[in-house]
Amino acid sequence: MVSAVVAPPSGPAWRVGADENGLGARLGPLVVTAVLAEADPAGLAVLGRAPRGKVRDDLGDSKRLTSHGDVALGEAWARVLTGERCQNPRQLFEHLSLEGMGSLQKDCPSHIAQQCWGFDGEAFESDDAQLARIRGHVETFRRKGVEVRRVLVATACTQRLNRARQNGHNRFVSDLHAMESLLLELRAGLDGDFVAVCGKVGGMTDYDRFFGPLSGRLHSTLVQSRARSAYYFPAMGEVQFVQDADAKNPLVMLASLVGKYVRELLMARITRFHGEEKVSGYHDPRTSAWVDATRGRRRSLRILDDCFERARDTET
Repeated sequence: MVSAVVAPPSGPAWRVGADENGLGARLGPLVVTAVLAEADPAGLAVLGRAPRGKVRDDLGDSKRLTSHGDVALGEAWARVLTGERCQNPRQLFEHLSLEGMGSLQKDCPSHIAQQCWGFDGEAFESDDAQLARIRGHVETFRRKGVEVRRVLVATACTQRLNRARQNGHNRFVSDLHAMESLLLELRAGLDGDFVAVCGKVGGMTDYDRFFGPLSGRLHSTLVQSRARSAYYFPAMGEVQFVQDADAKNPLVMLASLVGKYVRELLMARITRFHGEEKVSGYHDPRTSAWVDATRGRRRSLRILDDCFERARDTET
């Protein structure tokens, strides 16, 4: 094992937080989100600890701050961090998307595409007071030396997750590969290396066994343990996978909150296509009942099971 470290910066430095939403779901997409920030030495200290003061009320573990059917806070962060330039959820998702709609829909049968990508009836839910609070938090971060530069979302629909599984890649590997793709995209636009903190993927410890987009790249292993695994990539930076990062790292918290919103937005498109009832898409009684109730409609519309429900897989 090589014991290498990234030297502490003397000026502004790049930091990334990444996390997933929907990994253990039964229906709907896996969403992986990455947030890129530039921080000066004082800002690095801010990013090294959980939020304090008023910011803590709106930035923390997404499971504490949002719930199924109530993700307005995640939407507010997504809108403010992207400059409030988008007029509706469709524009916001397309602005955040790593792949772009052409790529996301290229394998969709024409009669099924509307199930996942129909946007009629969508509207923003966060109110003016919520947006004003988030603007204030962003300004607080800026004064303390942290500037969020980019938010990016990778989406793996049910069909792609099922196809990946058929090729020997379970959902944990799909999650990891999406994180890698986001990191490579973010690094491509920078003038220096970053340190990226990613939420732990399943029970993995030796991530380099499962690398996809990063496979074949020269790297050294810094540490591999249950709590943290970290790797250094020349001309890229340090990539860490940290247990419970979404309860510790502000950028991972932001990624999780935005991802929770995007996952809920896309899941709502699926349920709206089959009726107005909203379900979480996870393994709960309400979702199970909804799956049973829509079986006849799905059959009549020739909705492929492969595009509707995830096949079970084994953990890595």
